[in-house]
Amino acid sequence: MDTILNIRNLSKTYSGAGRTLTVLYNINLLVEAGSTVAIVGPSGSGKTTLLGLSAGLDRSTTGTIELNNISLDKLSEDERAKVRNLYVGFIFQNFQLLPTLTALENVMVPLELRAEKNIKNRSRDLLDKVGLSDRLHHYPAQLSGGEQQRVSLARAFSNNPKILFADEPTGNLDSETSEKVIKLLFDLNAEAGTTLVIVTHNTELASGTRRIVRLKGGSIIADERK
Repeated sequence: MDTILNIRNLSKTYSGAGRTLTVLYNINLLVEAGSTVAIVGPSGSGKTTLLGLSAGLDRSTTGTIELNNISLDKLSEDERAKVRNLYVGFIFQNFQLLPTLTALENVMVPLELRAEKNIKNRSRDLLDKVGLSDRLHHYPAQLSGGEQQRVSLARAFSNNPKILFADEPTGNLDSETSEKVIKLLFDLNAEAGTTLVIVTHNTELASGTRRIVRLKGGSIIADERK
């Protein structure tokens, strides 16, 4: 099976106020294309930092990261942004919707950045799949948390990403809404054949993946496959 994400000897250290803080120590991780992976661990274990580095949102201190066979380490910020736009989808705990755009316009943004055709119809179709065909022209402030996260799901899949990173996607949702969002996430992912990497405290969400990577104190302490 092809590898979509290849992390070797990765460490991340932050410096400030005369101190250094190492958040990740010597991480080695291979993620196969089309797989589903949960990254779990206590708060402060480095989960979100690892996700951000994997997606090229930040630079590692040591080590290498290849995303879709592209080495992120030597790329400029603009070049990494281009890689993300071509291959990556994101879902965040706090939704990260643009408040001045409607649900439909939020989903259209990644497609507009790629100058795709037929973007309005594709965006409508995705919002229909997540059950929001009657909310197309609502702004984020007019939507519940669950509805906002469903908009962000539609947006994440809009550019047919090769890999989707989800950072605590149910973190701000009640349990009933979480269940609906989890089902939608896995259904959309199965249909699209996307690689899915999730950082989560939600055991139900983690148990839906085929692999669970456990972090503690910035190191991988377990890597369990089903």
